[in-house]
Amino acid sequence: MAKACARPLDGIVVHSELSDGTQVCLRTIHPDDEPLLRDGIAKLSAESRYLRFFSPAPQLPDAVIERLVDVDGHDHIAWGAICSECPGWPAIGAVHAVRNRGGAGAESRVGEYSVAVLDAFHGKGLARMMTAALLVDCLAEGITGLDVHTLSENRAAVALVHALGGTWKGESAGVAEYCIDVAKAIAALRADGDARGVQDVFGQLGA
Repeated sequence: MAKACARPLDGIVVHSELSDGTQVCLRTIHPDDEPLLRDGIAKLSAESRYLRFFSPAPQLPDAVIERLVDVDGHDHIAWGAICSECPGWPAIGAVHAVRNRGGAGAESRVGEYSVAVLDAFHGKGLARMMTAALLVDCLAEGITGLDVHTLSENRAAVALVHALGGTWKGESAGVAEYCIDVAKAIAALRADGDARGVQDVFGQLGA
């Protein structure tokens, strides 16, 4: 994994609101966010944990948690959302892109995408907002394509992938695979002028 270094996007906190008016802020995730991440995962419903991690277990193995917070901003990019009007400012969502291994010493330009949102905040545009920030960050770090592996029954994830212009690649054992072109996904989100939160992300990131 590439050595972490100071990046302009790491210093930006995006302030916006969800479609129902809930105030939120988005920022990059750092290794010391492990307590926030653990708390957020514990608050997911069993169904949401199953759809995200393919397991309904209330607690994930430490190795999985460690991978989620092993963020360097280049090979592993992650953004999180916090409810800025909720008591304690809890984490309410996270989105990740992990660069695939390159071949013969070359750096891959493709990563794997994943997203999770607390149940109480489903359907309010948060996943798209976080994804917009992630896509801008990916492009800046040279990741131009994202692979997505999701359970076929995860209708929300499939709908999001389609909204991003994702292309279906196949399905095996109930897991569907898609690929997303980062630049095209940014263009698709930018074209949705009614998504105020997404437009706030682009505006505040200077994208």
